[in-house]
Amino acid sequence: MAERQSIELHINEETHVVSPDTGNTLLQVLRSTLSLTGTKRGCNQGVCGACTVLRNGVPARSCLTLAVECDDEEITTIEGLAPNGKASIVQQAFVKVGAPQCGFCMPGMVLVATALLREHSNPDQAEIREALSGNLCRCTGYVKIAEAIELAAEQLV
Repeated sequence: MAERQSIELHINEETHVVSPDTGNTLLQVLRSTLSLTGTKRGCNQGVCGACTVLRNGVPARSCLTLAVECDDEEITTIEGLAPNGKASIVQQAFVKVGAPQCGFCMPGMVLVATALLREHSNPDQAEIREALSGNLCRCTGYVKIAEAIELAAEQLV
């Protein structure tokens, strides 16, 4: 029988007390226990970035992160960027420039962009490329995604 541990997760400014198996990933808890399905399961090996969330403000692969490691931490999922259904500036910029195609990778991309812009309010192309380097998209050449990040940076100034 798997061990369970009660933990407190602060997700999108709400506190959740859950008791996952100690081997459950944050991705499993988000999707299966809390029904936060905006975080996507892609490769399940930490390579594609579809499962990216912000863990204490820093991008993290939720498929590689054990939920119990996040006890009493701040987690932001894509749902947390649009409280009350109002899209964030980054989300609005992605839509405005037509960055989303199939949309599967977009939650991770948007969260990485959000973290980048919090750290560097006016990133150059090299910083944008570096930030996106861990997120794969099979539908685009990343040009529109980089444009969206530049547009969001302009709007945040």
